[in-house]
Amino acid sequence: MNARPRRAPTTSDPRVAFFQDFLRRPRQVGSIIPSSRFMEKRLVRVAELERASTLVELGPGTGGTSKALLRGMRPDAQLLVIEINPRFAGLIRRAVPDRRLAVHCGDARDLPAILAERGLPAPEVVISGIPFSTMPHLTGLGIIQSVSDALAPDGRFVAYQVRDRVEILGRRVFGKARVSVELLNVPPMRIYRWDKS
Repeated sequence: MNARPRRAPTTSDPRVAFFQDFLRRPRQVGSIIPSSRFMEKRLVRVAELERASTLVELGPGTGGTSKALLRGMRPDAQLLVIEINPRFAGLIRRAVPDRRLAVHCGDARDLPAILAERGLPAPEVVISGIPFSTMPHLTGLGIIQSVSDALAPDGRFVAYQVRDRVEILGRRVFGKARVSVELLNVPPMRIYRWDKS
């Protein structure tokens, strides 16, 4: 008798889904649990969301940070999230019913093309939770270059990371970052901000 292939378990609980996908793809997911509410609130402050009409989030995971960004955004603003993991992208579509949100499953290096395809203007804010420390150097540099190419003049790029790889890569494209740390997160998180001149 042939055994039936085992499918990956499905769940509607974002925390469980996040943990399951971390176990399957630790280099892609990058953390064992989603960001804390303290981390989410700090991101909203650092990115100055109230000044933006178009925002992009790279690597939203299961959408916890996306919800925080939507709460901090203006009512007329738009948020495009780009998630490479199809399971996470589907979870966000189901769990975050907000007309200001657009979910795209794809590669962050294609950001300018994705914006053009969706008819969106250059974003004033790009926020990234992508784990740069676990990806190849050229991939990380390609993502940061795509952010620079897409970002509006005087726009802001904000990345939150455990390690400093994004700062090293970002310096080559944007120059020196402003850095802060959120200790009330597991693990504590560094937040890097660059302003496009």
